[in-house]
Amino acid sequence: MNQIPSNKISTSRLKAIFGGSVGNLVEWYDWYAYSAFAIYFSASFFPKGNATVQLLNTAGIFALGFLMRPLGGYIFGRLADRVGRKKSMVFSVLLMSMGSLLIAFIPTYQTIGIAAPILLLTARLLQGLSVGGEYGVSATYLSEMATKSRRGFYSSFQYVTLIGGQLFALAVQLALQKLFLTEAQMLDWGWRIPFVIGAILSLVALYLRKNLEETQAFENQKNHTSDKKGTIKALLKHPKAVIKVIGLTLGGTLAFYTYTTYMQKFLVNTMHLSKEDSTLMSFSTLFIFACLQPVFGALSDKIGRKPLLIGFGVLGTICTVPLLTLLSNTTSQFQAFLLLMFALIIVSGYTSINAIVKAELFPAEIRALGVGLPYALTVAIFGGTAEYIALWLKDIQHENYYYWYITACIFISLMVYVFMKDTKEVSELDKD
Repeated sequence: MNQIPSNKISTSRLKAIFGGSVGNLVEWYDWYAYSAFAIYFSASFFPKGNATVQLLNTAGIFALGFLMRPLGGYIFGRLADRVGRKKSMVFSVLLMSMGSLLIAFIPTYQTIGIAAPILLLTARLLQGLSVGGEYGVSATYLSEMATKSRRGFYSSFQYVTLIGGQLFALAVQLALQKLFLTEAQMLDWGWRIPFVIGAILSLVALYLRKNLEETQAFENQKNHTSDKKGTIKALLKHPKAVIKVIGLTLGGTLAFYTYTTYMQKFLVNTMHLSKEDSTLMSFSTLFIFACLQPVFGALSDKIGRKPLLIGFGVLGTICTVPLLTLLSNTTSQFQAFLLLMFALIIVSGYTSINAIVKAELFPAEIRALGVGLPYALTVAIFGGTAEYIALWLKDIQHENYYYWYITACIFISLMVYVFMKDTKEVSELDKD
């Protein structure tokens, strides 16, 4: 393999970052299509009744999909540390395409009864396994491919494409809603279209990933004969780093899933916007949010990672309850847009740099597993249950309790940010 210069953005390095990012976008599109179209297909997989209960059941399967993410983080993280980042990313996208195809062709509850939600759960578990491995491996790949002085900037494209996956899912939804299908058609069969698109796009991602270069960091240590590479035993030699990943992720992931995947349902169920208006607002705010990620990432290359994390922690702790309370009571779509945009600006202090911060905590031989597994465990417990808890508290008439729950989790993360060292100054990536 041709060695990529460590201090120069070469064409091959840019190609690798682009290829890794686009593959990431496709994976996350497949993952988020479920959440974006749940408002249409929830009635197809569960008995008729209360719309909130149907969404609650669909959100429950969404949460169970998250429970597979730690297993995916372990399997694909171990694979990436032992046989390569590239091979691990190829396998993960294949698994995601299988899950999307299955959702696209599952018969409804009215046709096959209880087998319908069971098959939906099976497909979601496959997707959870895939996306559980995707985060840690792609974060590792992009971080290792970036040059030292621009790591924050280039690694921020993981969240650009992660958010881009949501945007693409919403764009497909808007196109179907506004241009091609009626409400009745969307509810009947139109919701299947995005999952067919996802399966097809996975083939594109597969092609891109098969043609990626491996990172130099992996190449430098791949011939070191050690049975401990990519193992739990090796990971447990870095307990402080593992705890930091959990603490870093806790508040950030809960805030992220609240203002992105859950927000579309919040706008419909709590603000009583139409499905079309909520989709349009989610799309416009997420587009700006995606554009902010490289800006914040580049800022972290100048001033460090810690100031951005502390900014998120402080503002998230102070502003979450007022923001969500105002959102729940406003009748102005413009005011709702401004409030949601302000919330996403705050969250950008976490999302833009969380991948690089975690990658900077671990040496190359355990990096993919170290980034992926603790993150996936935390996201499964807190991010994956966010929708379910929010909808359940709404159903029992205590929605405001959820606002305080988010605040408490962000405050815990803030304590981690305050006492940790700035990883820009003590990066394990510098040792590669």
